[in-house]
Amino acid sequence: MSKVLVNKKLYTLARAALLSAVAVVLSIFESFIPDLPFALPGMKLGLGNIAVLLAVETCPLGLVLYVAAVRALFALVTRGATAFFMSFAGAIASSLLMYFLARIKNTPFGCIGIGIAGAFAHNTAQIFTAYFIIGNAVWGYFPVVTLFALVSGSLTSLVHFFALPKVTSVPLFQ
Repeated sequence: MSKVLVNKKLYTLARAALLSAVAVVLSIFESFIPDLPFALPGMKLGLGNIAVLLAVETCPLGLVLYVAAVRALFALVTRGATAFFMSFAGAIASSLLMYFLARIKNTPFGCIGIGIAGAFAHNTAQIFTAYFIIGNAVWGYFPVVTLFALVSGSLTSLVHFFALPKVTSVPLFQ
């Protein structure tokens, strides 16, 4: 295997590892933020999604899913199996959707649209997962989490938008 190919694979793996660490650190930081007064129990802004959005821009699909899965594993370790299943379902659904939307040539969605779509996919996957755990009662939450996806997706996308030029100026992300 050529030296250039090995270096490219190592850089890509290092990029995914760094973004995974950032996702976990942002999730830890988010756990210190008190619950929002209007939010349902367990609703968070999804700050770790900023790292997933950066991965969507700078990594192949497999590593985007890796970053999302590491985030979900962090939920398993810190909050248990139910949180893991909810987090994993949301992370994979949102990562796949954001990755494919970002790859559309001349995408009409833009950064914020992709972030909102990702937040909506994340929340929808979590509602479906909760349905299998709890039952029909969760469907009452759907309108609330849909509105919250607009807020959280917009906020994380804005941070991503302003962070991306700085991140991509680092040689590891070029």
